[in-house]
Amino acid sequence: MVGHAWDTVVVGGGIAGLVAARDLAAAGRDVLLLEASPQVGGKLRTAEVAGLSVDVGAEAMLARRPEGVALAQELGAAVVHPTGAASAVWSRGALRDLPRSVMGVPLDLDQLARSGVLSPEGLARASTESDSAVDGDVSVGDLVAARLGDELVDRLVEPLLGGVYAGHARRLSAAAAVPQLLAMARRGRLLDQAAALPAATGPVFAGLPGGMGRLPALVRDAGGFEVRTSATVRALGRTPGGWALTVGPTTRAETVRARSVVLATPAAATSRLLADVAPAAAAELAGVEAASVAVVTLAFRAADVPDALFERSGFLVPPVEQRAIKASTFSFAKWGWVRDLDPDIVLLRTSLGRHGEEVTLQASDEGLVRASLADLAALAGITARPVDTHVQRWGGALPQYVVGHAERVARIRAALADQPGLAVCGATYDGVGVPAVIGSARRAVASLTQAE
Repeated sequence: MVGHAWDTVVVGGGIAGLVAARDLAAAGRDVLLLEASPQVGGKLRTAEVAGLSVDVGAEAMLARRPEGVALAQELGAAVVHPTGAASAVWSRGALRDLPRSVMGVPLDLDQLARSGVLSPEGLARASTESDSAVDGDVSVGDLVAARLGDELVDRLVEPLLGGVYAGHARRLSAAAAVPQLLAMARRGRLLDQAAALPAATGPVFAGLPGGMGRLPALVRDAGGFEVRTSATVRALGRTPGGWALTVGPTTRAETVRARSVVLATPAAATSRLLADVAPAAAAELAGVEAASVAVVTLAFRAADVPDALFERSGFLVPPVEQRAIKASTFSFAKWGWVRDLDPDIVLLRTSLGRHGEEVTLQASDEGLVRASLADLAALAGITARPVDTHVQRWGGALPQYVVGHAERVARIRAALADQPGLAVCGATYDGVGVPAVIGSARRAVASLTQAE
């Protein structure tokens, strides 16, 4: 069956696809968005836990990069910021204040010393920076370890990167993941430059009251484009006038025609769709690995949570500690709107899963809850039974920006340059955070509209 011919079809209904569809519609295009799952939003999602709606995917966005906050404001949504509760890291037998840093490189050595995160030997090594030249791309872990020692990487860099990418410091690319750090290393000593950074002004993170999971529906409802969910795109091919997409099950497949196409899908899915039309790009995308993670949300009676935790926004757990969870966010202390939902109930979440450690996630939902509760008891002193739980699994959710990733992305875009009317966007390319993904969508839109 051949359906309506569209100006543009956007494949993928995460925030990248939604923003691309909205911007193209605003430019006067007739736009259809196709999403394989039953709902749009990608990794932005809310669910009810103990009768309260809370994020079970990404729960914050960078406030210092403008795209996310600006989009929310354009859509008429209020923007909120975390409370002043302090972040912590579990290290060497205790929850310790998380020192200020540039992805683990300390801004203040005295603060690092007071935190107790490092052993005396690790602190001495981190305080004496080695002279190490940097040529080309290098992993974040190798860069910092060469300058400041292995212990700083194991106890600060690893948990920070694990929270963002669910990856490993000695595999993740400095050029792609922390370009600021690589630029600093090429200029000279990291410690001197970190100490000289101006004091931060304004909040680092932002969110929406009611959760970041509200954002996709706001974009969809204001977008001026058509959305079809449970619509899997199985094939993409060239036509004399543009593109043909095969949509739906093989028993009743539909052909959707479009003048241009935006693929806002994960790397593996994009690779499959490009296999025939852009095999070089498809091969590059097939090499992008991804990590699976799980978010376990737990509701406790407020009276059962130690008072000291109301002063902390949560904590990170380095892999070297060999715990099941890699982090816990105390949503009740981090976000005022969460605490206001019900004064008698507190909501918090744990995160599990790093790249290459999928065995952790092979446990049942009940097993992930048990592992989370065991670690919360041992690390945070929460020993009560929760009144409700929710497990959200995100399979293959986080692309891994391994060493050479920026060059890989450049090769993908070069391979697509001779395919007019075709663009790609999403977390695979320009950053995994909400603002970066929005920026990626707008880059894709510009590549289509400026070519006209």
